[in-house]
Parts: sequence; C-alpha cells; structure tokens
Amino acid sequence: MYEDLIEKKVSSEAIFDGVLLHVKRDTVELPNGKEATREWIKHPGASSVIPILPDGRVILVRQYRYPIGEVTLEVPAGKLDAPDEDPLVCAERELSEETGYTAARITKLTTIATTVGFSNEKIHLYAAEGLTAGKQHTDEDEFINVVKVPLEEAVAMARDGRIVDAKSVISILMLAQQKAAK
Repeated sequence: MYEDLIEKKVSSEAIFDGVLLHVKRDTVELPNGKEATREWIKHPGASSVIPILPDGRVILVRQYRYPIGEVTLEVPAGKLDAPDEDPLVCAERELSEETGYTAARITKLTTIATTVGFSNEKIHLYAAEGLTAGKQHTDEDEFINVVKVPLEEAVAMARDGRIVDAKSVISILMLAQQKAAK
C-alpha cells in the first residue's frame, strides 16, 4: 500500500548497549535504491496510567528528570520489565509503586510512539478508577511526590506548558475529552 515509502534494512550495528537504551546504526535502502544511515534508539516500551479519584481529581507525580534538568509533573509510568510483559500489568505495577494506589478498573486510552524520528519507544496509556489508597513503594533510585489535581486544572497545565511531558499531556487531554463526551 505504501511500498513507495518503505526503507529496507541492509545492515545493523550496535553503537551502545546500556541498561535501558540500545543505540543502533543501520544502513537502509531507500525507495529510490540509494542507501542512507539511520541512527535510532531501541527501547523496551512502557506504560503509563492516569489515576482518577471519585471527586474528579487526578493523581500526578512530581519528579526530577535529569535529561531535561527540570522537575516535572507527570502521570505515573514506567518501562516494561520484559519484552513480553503485558502493558496492563506494567501500568498496575507503576500505579502501585509510584502512588501507592490500586485500581478496581483500568481502561486503555491509546498507545503512542513517543519519538518516531529516533526511537522505537511506544507507551501504552491507561486510565484508572475505583482507587484504593496504599503505601507508595518507589524504586531505590526514584524520588517522587504524589500530587492530586482537579482534572480541569491538569488540562490548563497541559495547555499552558506547566505540564510538558508528552504522555501526560496526551493522557490528560484524552481523559478530559472522554469525560466531556459522557
């Protein structure tokens, strides 16, 4: 259907193999028969979840993000622990670890490709309802504050740039759109 756009891998070279990320340099054959180089990051994938309290507030997490040098406000999220891990199981785990909450119902919002120009990362976005509070149990290297925000305020924060994380912006706006449609 789109054969005139498809690039074919000729060769692949591992440039860097880290704990989380693996950098590749591939040679590809372009649709016109010429060759080009594609450098990209192989990522295991991730899940995120936007928890919704009965009063309409959503639970976000505040944490420092080293790559951008900023403290961000985000939906809870984390990487898949194995290539075959069910993204829903990952979302449930991250909800519990980062916020201490468990959910009676988790529904899929969508799946997004985060940075298609240089990474294969996909994040599965979920919404969680029927929450039960528990004890936050973050990873040893995670320092996270739990923040409860009215959905309308979260929407305003996504629109005015106070929330810059893409998965969070998409989750917040999709949830608000779903709520408005009901």
